[in-house]
Amino acid sequence: MSSGKNRPAPTDWQKEALAELREAAAEQPDVLRLVGVPARGQNGVLRVTLRLHTGPLATADGGLVLQEHEEFVLTLPASPLSATTVEVEHWRFAGYPHVLQGRRLCIFLDPAREWDPLRGGMRAYLNRLWSWLSDAAAGQFNASKAMYHAVGGVLHQTPGTPTLVVRVPGPDQRIQTGYLIARTEHRLDLAYSSPPEGGAVRVPVITIAGALPLGGGSTFAELLTYVDNPPFDRQRRSSPQAVAQSPAILTTLAASAARNPDGSPQYLILAVPHPAGGPPHLLGARLPAPAADALRRMAHDQGSALNIDASRIRSDLLIEWCPVSDERPAVTTRRDDGSLIGGFLGKHVHVWGCGGLGSWIAEFVVRAGASQVTVCDPGTVTGGLLVRQNYVEADVGASKAQALARRLRGVDDTVTVHVHDGVLPDAAALAGAEVIIDATVSIAMGHILERLATSGGPHPVLAQVATDTRSGTLGLLSVSAPTTAQGPSSIDTAAGKIVLADPALELYHRLWQDTPDGDELVPTRGCSVPTFHGSSADLAAVAGTLTSFLGMHLITPGSGTHLIALPHAAGSPHHHFLAHDPTPTTP
Repeated sequence: MSSGKNRPAPTDWQKEALAELREAAAEQPDVLRLVGVPARGQNGVLRVTLRLHTGPLATADGGLVLQEHEEFVLTLPASPLSATTVEVEHWRFAGYPHVLQGRRLCIFLDPAREWDPLRGGMRAYLNRLWSWLSDAAAGQFNASKAMYHAVGGVLHQTPGTPTLVVRVPGPDQRIQTGYLIARTEHRLDLAYSSPPEGGAVRVPVITIAGALPLGGGSTFAELLTYVDNPPFDRQRRSSPQAVAQSPAILTTLAASAARNPDGSPQYLILAVPHPAGGPPHLLGARLPAPAADALRRMAHDQGSALNIDASRIRSDLLIEWCPVSDERPAVTTRRDDGSLIGGFLGKHVHVWGCGGLGSWIAEFVVRAGASQVTVCDPGTVTGGLLVRQNYVEADVGASKAQALARRLRGVDDTVTVHVHDGVLPDAAALAGAEVIIDATVSIAMGHILERLATSGGPHPVLAQVATDTRSGTLGLLSVSAPTTAQGPSSIDTAAGKIVLADPALELYHRLWQDTPDGDELVPTRGCSVPTFHGSSADLAAVAGTLTSFLGMHLITPGSGTHLIALPHAAGSPHHHFLAHDPTPTTP
C-alpha cells in the first residue's frame, strides 16, 4: 500500500484555486465554508468540500429541494485545461434535470465555451454554482432540454463498440423484436423486419417502466437492478442494492441470445421513458460473446429462457454500451434547420452537368435532404478533373454521372439517385422533376429549359449556373419560378443588359462579354477544349453559395438573377440580385 508521501503535490493551478476558495470563504463566512482537509484523488485531482448556506434561496413547486445548508465536493483537476466539477455525496438530487448519475451537477452545458479559468477564477465558478442552485430551486430548468435526462444525464459508450443507427420508431409495443444489420465494421442499423438475404443479428427492443436517474450501470446485474427498482427514493442515503429480478429483460434477452449463433455477442436496446414526456431515450447495450454464451447455456440447461434464475447472474458480468445514432424524426432536428438550403428537403432535383459546379451542387443538394436526385452527364472522369471537381482517383475512367452517383449514395443512403449517362434525361425522368439545375453552360440545354418554361402551366423550378473564365471566383444563378413563362436563358439575357449598362456592376460584366485572350485555360496541348481557371476551393464555395440562393427560391418562389463574388474576388459588390420583370419591353 502506497503512503500519502508518494502522492504528487498539488499543482500550481490547484494551489491558486484553493487559495481563492479560502479567500472567498474568509470574506463570506456566513455563506461559504471549507469543510475538512482537501483530499488527493486519482489522476492528480484535488477534492475540496464546501458548505453553502442555501436556505435563503427561493423555492418553487417542482424545484430542487434544498436544506438549510448543503455540502458540495469540488474536484480540481491538475490543469485548468479541464473544467472543475462539482457533486454531492447523497442521492436526494437524483432524477432532477442537469444532475448527472444522481450526484454530479451539470453547471456547464459546454465546458469548452463556458469554462474560462483565467476570467474570474474560482470566484466566477462559485457564482456559477450559486446561479445553478438558484435556478434549480426555483424550478427554472427545462427538463425537456436536459441532455440525456432519462438516463442519468450521461452518454453511455464503451470504447470499441459499434454505433447503432436508429431511423424508424418501431411498433408501439413494450417488447419488440428488432434486427441489427451490419453496414460497416463500426455500424449496425436497426430494422424491424429481417432482411431476405439473412445475416442480421436478432435484438430485443424493450420499453422499460421508468427513467434511469443513475444511468444504466457497468454490470449486467447492476442494469437489471436499476431497471427493476421502483421510482427512485430521494431520501435514500445509498444507491439501490436490491437483488436483480427484471424477468422481462432477462427472459427476452435470453430468448434472443438462444436464436443467435454461439460465439456472437448479444445486443439489447432499451427505450427509456423521458421524465419530460415525448419519445423515449434509446440505450444500446451489448453482452460480449462469452457472457452471451453463458446466457445461452443457462437457457439450455434449464430447458427454457423463462426459467432462468436471476440470482445466477454473476455480479461482475460487465455490460458494454454502444453509442446510438438516434435519427428518428421525432427526436432529431437537422443541423441545417432554418437555413436557406432547407428548401431542397424532400425535393426531386435534377443536376445536368456533373463538372466544376454541378458535381459540388449535387452533393450539397443531397446533404440538404433531397429525396431524389437525377444526375446527367455524357462525360468520363479524367485525372486532370480531380483538381477542382468532386471526384477521386478511383473514379478515373468511369462515367462522371455514375461516379458522382456513387459518391451521393455514400453521403446519404436514404436518397434515391437516378443516373443518365447521356446529354439529357428521357421524357419520363423529366416528368418527375421538381427542380432542374443546368450546370452545363450549354446553349442547347438552355433552349430545352426555355421550352419547358413556355410549354404552358406550372413547370419545375428551372435554374442555370455558371462561373467566370478568368478566376472561378464569380457566380451566376438565373432562376425561373414555376409560374414564370420565361426560362433561365431569357432571364439571363435580360439581366445581362442591365448589368452591362451599370458601371457599379463592372465586376460582373465579363459574365456576358466575349472571353478575352488569355482568360481561358487550355488544359492539355493540341486541340484541347478551353476551360475556365478555378480551384476546388473556389468552385465549391461558388457552388455552395449558388445552391443556398436557389434554396431561397424554393422557400419563397420568385424569378431573377443572382450575381455573387467570393470575398477575395477582384471587386464588389459581393452579391447583387436582379428580380425578373416578365413584362416585355418596347424595342
